[in-house]
Amino acid sequence: MPKDERWEKPLYQTEAVNDEGLNGHAYVPNGIKVETSNPLNSRPGTNPEQLLGMSLATCLEATLQAIERENGLPHTAEVHVEVAFIGDRAEYQFLVHAKILIKGVDFETADKLAQEAENRCPVSKLLKSSGNYTAETVTSFD
Repeated sequence: MPKDERWEKPLYQTEAVNDEGLNGHAYVPNGIKVETSNPLNSRPGTNPEQLLGMSLATCLEATLQAIERENGLPHTAEVHVEVAFIGDRAEYQFLVHAKILIKGVDFETADKLAQEAENRCPVSKLLKSSGNYTAETVTSFD
């Protein structure tokens, strides 16, 4: 299968490796190394659910920060992401739900900015097609 030609001129490219399985380590060559573990046991380490949640939260937050700047607003956005592991053997899935709070603007404006961020954030765009991703604008995290 030929490689997608968009790989020829990336703005940034990285590689992540896990050669030990769920209970081991994942790393970026010459970069970060994290201990991994199964979320269903008490061993130390992070798991795919946490990594996915942090990836989406970081991408949405950075996108919101850019959108706020473009609109002359102070950066007040905050993103919380919940990830659930569901299913049975060979049918496992993740459910991902993002909550977006933007202080200092009315709800309608916050919702508009949040929707723009969802449409611009590469991780959000990737997850949207799964059918297991939702996001909402909130007025608090209570």
